[in-house]
Amino acid sequence: MTPSTLPPAAAIRHVRPSRALSFLVVALLLSFLLVFFVLPVVWLLLAPSKTAGEAVRDNPLSFGSFHQIGAAWRHLFAFQDGAMLTWLRNSAIYSGGSLILTLAVSVPAGYALALTKFRGRKTLLVITLVTMIMPQATLVLPVFLELNRFHLIGTVWSVILPFSFYPFGVYLVYIYFGSSLPRDLLSAARIDGCTEWQLFARIALPLAKPVIGLVAFFSFVGNWNNFFLPYLVLPNSKQFPVQVGLNQLLTSTPSFNPVAGAGLNITIPELALAIIVAILPVLVLFLFSQRTLVSGMLAGSTKE
Repeated sequence: MTPSTLPPAAAIRHVRPSRALSFLVVALLLSFLLVFFVLPVVWLLLAPSKTAGEAVRDNPLSFGSFHQIGAAWRHLFAFQDGAMLTWLRNSAIYSGGSLILTLAVSVPAGYALALTKFRGRKTLLVITLVTMIMPQATLVLPVFLELNRFHLIGTVWSVILPFSFYPFGVYLVYIYFGSSLPRDLLSAARIDGCTEWQLFARIALPLAKPVIGLVAFFSFVGNWNNFFLPYLVLPNSKQFPVQVGLNQLLTSTPSFNPVAGAGLNITIPELALAIIVAILPVLVLFLFSQRTLVSGMLAGSTKE
């Protein structure tokens, strides 16, 4: 008897095992996500409400008290005479300064690669793509030696300048201008007497707002979360961004470093609160820019 001639009951019995298997696979995946992604985030949010002992002994998902949150807040921002505020300010300066330079470089570069023809254009595009897929750690040593050669180690520019080179941003702008900007519009503007700069400033830039917002978001988040390069080029704690400062907080926590952390008020609740404070700017930026991010991700997906 062929499958097409099976009676209804037999057909149902034939389909049910595959549905049960699919349900089992989905349940296992959801359980994996719950255990390794959701529960750690919930624990992190609840940890500042407990004392260090309660964070270890009590139910990991239990809430302590608002009084303990206030105590953890005071201890955290009293650490090294308010070092946490200094680190947050430094991160804002480094990320904001790099973002301005990134947009000033990435947008014109992507426009030029997409819409102009010049000698070496394909070579520059290949170099941009190769650099984009390289791990950042591979460039730390040559960048460090270059910064040292120009006596920039330990200055603000030792962080801002390397962060300003954002090949992924160049590639995003290149894809957008290469696929979504109407060529007829540019040709008509040239006939009307527009120069290349006027084409870029008055036509291309206003139409590219979504992809510019996307590049700005990814650049800011990447710069805010960068750890390795600032850790190498900034010798002074007062110059640290918040991600490097979290490493110093970690070494000052008795649970992780009993010798260096002895006598300090930095414990697990304070460390968890510091992590929450460090990610808040990125979270707020994401919540207020979701519409721009969605439109930016869809930019270039269709060709007119």
